[in-house]
Amino acid sequence: MKAREFWLLFAPSLLVMGGLLVIPLVRTVQWSFESVHYGSPGSFVGLENFATALTDPRFGRAVLFTLAVTAATVVILLVLGYLIATAINRITRSRPIVLGIMLVSYVLPNLVGAVAFSWLFDDNFGGVINRMIEFFGGNQVLWFTDQVPNGILVIVNTVWHMLPFAMLIILAGLQGVPTELREAGIIDGARAVQSHLHIIIPTIRGVLGFVTLISIMDVLRMFDNLIALSPQAASIGNESIMLYVYSVAFADGAQRLGLGSAINVLTIILILTLLIPFIRGIFKEAKAAR
Repeated sequence: MKAREFWLLFAPSLLVMGGLLVIPLVRTVQWSFESVHYGSPGSFVGLENFATALTDPRFGRAVLFTLAVTAATVVILLVLGYLIATAINRITRSRPIVLGIMLVSYVLPNLVGAVAFSWLFDDNFGGVINRMIEFFGGNQVLWFTDQVPNGILVIVNTVWHMLPFAMLIILAGLQGVPTELREAGIIDGARAVQSHLHIIIPTIRGVLGFVTLISIMDVLRMFDNLIALSPQAASIGNESIMLYVYSVAFADGAQRLGLGSAINVLTIILILTLLIPFIRGIFKEAKAAR
């Protein structure tokens, strides 16, 4: 393909990407140094927005909650995703049916799925989970007003929503493991657990890194599911960073776009900091595969 043809085909995508990604990012960075309200031009305030965000205890609680949910969710996704993918990889005829059932939670809009999921814990809609706990002699759990139970509820819902994606990617990686490696392990006397730990997992390490990368980015940006699962997030300390940005910049007439933009910039820095080790690992895997 000639250079002229390449740019003719690539230019529309470049314009769309620039309009939807680059320009908003530049404006966000610009507003982070300004005091901005709706309908009026911003005025430069330097690092005041960043200082306000970093000294706000509410922002600190939002960061800690988001990081805790992210860490727990990613670990559970990797473990369950690998176990389920391993089981499905052994299925032949019924695999499409099983995959179709599992994908339901992933294709549902996150907010819709979170509302339906919350009904399992809400006594106003039956509260199946609380009924089961009481049936086995336990006490009723306040899933929406206690910090720890509500955090568990958010983690479980996030895993329920994202597990099909993690499972599918890991399943694709498992199907790419050469049969010769498995057979060599069996000949050498490797048991099932040893085969997974020393042969299969190292072979799909790049796939697991990719799942970790995408999962971290998705969980750090969680927002809409908290509307249904944690209606009192700010008061109980289970507010995510994105929910905090929304309440600062848009909700309750706050209209502090400058402060919200500064928090977004800090969030981008946090995401990049967490992802750097995984990005480096993926690049190393790519170089080793050449």
